[in-house]
Amino acid sequence: MMATKYTLFFLTVLLFWLKTYLVYITQFSLGVNDKMQQFLLFINPISSSLLFLGIAIIFKGRLQQWLLIIINFILSFWLYANVVYYRFFSDFITLSTMTQSTGNAGDLGGSVVSLMYAYDFLFFTDTLIILLLVLFKIVRPSAERWNIRSIFTVFVSAIMVFIVNLSLAETDRPELLSRTFDRNYIVKYLGAYNFAIYDAIQSARSNAQRAMADSSDINEIQNFTKSNYAEPNPSYYAKGKGMNVIYVSLESLQSFIINYKMPDGTEVTPFLNKLAAGADDTTYFKNFFHQTGSGKTSDAEFMMENSLFPLSQGPVFQMKGFNTYQAAPAMMNQRGYETAAFHGNVKSFWNRDQMYKALGYERFFDSKYYDMSQKNTKNYGMKDKPFIKETMPYLTSLKQPFYSKLILLSNHFPFGMDKEDTTFKPGDFGDSVVNNYFQSANYMDQAIEQLFTDLKKEGLLDKSIIIMYGDHYGLSENHNDAMAKVLGKDQITPFDNAQLQRVPLFIHIPKISGGTVSTYGGEVDVRPTLMSLLGIDTKDYIQFGTDLFSKEHRQIIPFRNGDVITNKYSIVGGVVYDNGTGKKVDSSLGKPYETQAKKLLDYSDKVIFGDLLRFYKPKGFVPPDISKINYNTDQKIQPDSNYGASTSTEKEGK
Repeated sequence: MMATKYTLFFLTVLLFWLKTYLVYITQFSLGVNDKMQQFLLFINPISSSLLFLGIAIIFKGRLQQWLLIIINFILSFWLYANVVYYRFFSDFITLSTMTQSTGNAGDLGGSVVSLMYAYDFLFFTDTLIILLLVLFKIVRPSAERWNIRSIFTVFVSAIMVFIVNLSLAETDRPELLSRTFDRNYIVKYLGAYNFAIYDAIQSARSNAQRAMADSSDINEIQNFTKSNYAEPNPSYYAKGKGMNVIYVSLESLQSFIINYKMPDGTEVTPFLNKLAAGADDTTYFKNFFHQTGSGKTSDAEFMMENSLFPLSQGPVFQMKGFNTYQAAPAMMNQRGYETAAFHGNVKSFWNRDQMYKALGYERFFDSKYYDMSQKNTKNYGMKDKPFIKETMPYLTSLKQPFYSKLILLSNHFPFGMDKEDTTFKPGDFGDSVVNNYFQSANYMDQAIEQLFTDLKKEGLLDKSIIIMYGDHYGLSENHNDAMAKVLGKDQITPFDNAQLQRVPLFIHIPKISGGTVSTYGGEVDVRPTLMSLLGIDTKDYIQFGTDLFSKEHRQIIPFRNGDVITNKYSIVGGVVYDNGTGKKVDSSLGKPYETQAKKLLDYSDKVIFGDLLRFYKPKGFVPPDISKINYNTDQKIQPDSNYGASTSTEKEGK
C-alpha cells in the first residue's frame, strides 16, 4: 500500500510526463533534428505537469485525489484533442480555431469519428491507472495537508524548469516566442501545454485591443489615406487590364547582387541582369526597399497584398490571422479571377493556412502537392527548380484570368547549395555564409529563367503581369566585415547598412517597354501599383502605399525600427544622411519625413490591432466567404498529366 502523502502526486506527474513525451514522438511530426531538440522535447512536459497537477496539492484527502484524477483527465483530453486535430490538419489547436465558427475547426465537420482509432484509449492509460489506485484504495487519502513550503517548492520547481527549458530553446532557436513563425516549433521546444498558455496570452492581448475599437476609429484614417492618394499615370493605367497576375517571392535576395560580378568577371544573376536592362518588357526598381519586421517573408506577403505595414513586434500572419482584410486576392475574386498560392512547405508555416483564407485565396498548393524528397528539398522547403517545374501544371490548370503567388525558398540562410545543384563557385570573402550567398543567388537566377521559359512556352508570358520581389535582407549586419569586401569598402557604416536593405523589384508588363528606374519605394507600395496597372480604382480603399508609376508617388519609406529613407535623405538611428554623398547633414532636414513616417505606421497599427476594416467596406468590395474556402478538399493534378489536362483527383485530406 502506498501510504505517503506525496506518493500519488509524484506518480501522477511521472506517468503524465512520460505519456506526453511518448505522444510527442509517436503522433506528431515535430522535426526533431539534433540531441538538444530531443532533450528539450523530453523535458518540456515537466513544467506543465508540475504546474497544473500542483493545483490539487493545495487541498487534502479525497478532494486532492479526485482533483488529481480530474486535472489529469482534462490535460489528457486536451492532448488527445490535439492528436485528432493534427491527424487532419498537421497543426495544433489554438483559441482562434476553437472560437471562430469558420476557422480550421469547422473544416473537420463530420470527419471527427473517422479520425479516432481503436487504440486511442491508450492516451488515457495514466488516468485509468490513477483512478484504479484510488478506487481500490491502493493509495489511501492522507488527512494531513501538504505544508506551505512543500506546495511552494512544487510551483517554484515548475517555474524554474520552464525558465531553463525556455533559455535552452532560445539558444537553439533565437526569437522563438517573439517571431512565433510556426506552432510546430513552439510545441517542439516548449510543449503543447505551454503553447496553449502562450496562445491564450496572445489571444487575450489581441482581443482586448480589438474590443476597445469602434467604427469611429476608421474615419480619420480613411480621410488620411484619401488625401494621400496618388493619381495613376495615364501611360501605365489599365495597361494590364484583364491579364493574369503572377507574384514571385525571391527569398532573401538583396539588390547589391543585381549586375554584380565575381572577381573573375562572372555575373551572379545573368538572367535578372537582362530583365533589369529591360528584357521581356520588364521594369526594374533599383531603389526598392523591404520593410519587414519579425515576420520576414510573411510580412512581405502581407504588405504586397494589403498595402498595410507589418507589426513592430511579432508576425502579423500569426497574431492577426482572423482579422478582416480587403486584400488583393479578394479584390480579384470579385472580378472573376481565380486565386491560388504555391509554397513548397507545410501550409501551417507562418499560419498561412488561416491567413490565406482571410486574404481571399481560393486555393493553396502547399507541400502536400509536391515531391518533398530529400533530393528536392533544403532549408525551409522545396528547391526552386523542382518547385517551379512541379508548379507549372497547377498554374496552367487555373482558369484565366488568375491571380497567383509563388514563394521561392532556396536562397535562404545559410545559403549553401548541394553539389549536384550548381557548378557556380562560392565567393571568397572570409565568411562562409556570404560566400554561399552567391551560389544560391545564382541558382535562383537559373530558376527564374526556367520560369520565364516555361511561361513563354505555355503562352502565358504575354498574358501576365509578373511581379518579382526580394522579400527581405539575406545578409545581416553580423556579416559586415565580409560585405565590406564584397562592396569594395573599408567598412560598412550605418548609412551603408540602410542602403543594403534594398531588394529587387521586377514588374513584367506585356507590350510596355522596361528598363531600370530610380524611383524610391517599398513593399507597401506594390498593391496600389498593381491595381493601377489592372485599371482598378483604389481611392476608397485603406492603403498606406502609393502607385510607383504615379507622378504623385510618395517617396517616403518607413521602417519598423524607426528609420526612414526618402529619395533625398536616409534617416538611420536618428541621424540624417544625404543619399548622394552618404554624409551626415542637419537633423532638422529629416523631421518632416520622420513625422510623416510615424503617422503612416501609427495609422496602420490602429487598423490592424483594432481590426478596423470590419467597420468599413469600400464601394463594390465583396469580402471573402471564409466558410467556403477549404484547402483540404482542393483539386490535385495527376503527376503524369500534361499541363492543363482535365485529369484530376480530389485531394485527400490529412
